[in-house]
Amino acid sequence: PLTVIFSDGTERQAEVLGTDPDSDLAVLKLEDTEGLTMPSAPLGDSGAVKPGQLAVAIGSPFGQEFTITSGIISAVGRTIRSGNSQFSIPEVIQTDAPINPGNSGGPLLDRNGHVIGVNTQILSRSGANSGIGFAVPINTAKRVIPELIENGQYQYAWLGISGTSLRPDVAELMDLPRDTRGTLVIDVISDGPADAAGLLGSDRSKLVEGLDLRLGGDIIIAIDGTPVRTIDDLIAYLVDNTRPEDKSVLEVIREDGSKETIQVTLDRRPSP
Repeated sequence: PLTVIFSDGTERQAEVLGTDPDSDLAVLKLEDTEGLTMPSAPLGDSGAVKPGQLAVAIGSPFGQEFTITSGIISAVGRTIRSGNSQFSIPEVIQTDAPINPGNSGGPLLDRNGHVIGVNTQILSRSGANSGIGFAVPINTAKRVIPELIENGQYQYAWLGISGTSLRPDVAELMDLPRDTRGTLVIDVISDGPADAAGLLGSDRSKLVEGLDLRLGGDIIIAIDGTPVRTIDDLIAYLVDNTRPEDKSVLEVIREDGSKETIQVTLDRRPSP
């Protein structure tokens, strides 16, 4: 069991109901709540958050308990790699509210005191705040946490590719218009959903100005009718709108420039 220490020094034992490394979230259940007063903050809607809004972070940076810092929402829709998983977290909120080691797990609030995110990471070369912090959107927590409570884990849909956003110079090298946008499939995981559906990965590379550019392979330009302009678009759609065993329809550009629609049956993400 774990020990939870409240701000007034009260201690209670707790058990872990579930964890989700892919979203950097976990749920604890207190074994004894008798005599505890546990106020809660209302949950907001991270989908309505806009850059420039006030942001307030609460946490214990460097062990300094119940520290409040403020700033603005710097950007929304970022995709970052989870610190505990090989997969990425989409739709992440970026803020310049000072966040430091010890803030992780604390709430990110809007000006009305509504929780819009869970502080998770900073981008820093020194290890201290440099004005770039990230929070898992509360809408992700709303989706994941009920399943952690019920099942102890959350199952994500898995396409089974590695890819990158198609760059104009790569599109040109593939004899496509420079303004072609989409996700270039670099590798297809053997025996995964994409492999079973017949998606093709890059089959060659070319050295251009010191960069080894992967060429060939399918370019995903839409999923279930939703346009895909970048790899982040594809990741966000899969996380927000699909579950294992769902069938999705991909619109792809083949290496010869032709367009095809391919139906794929999604699987669950493999365990590490």
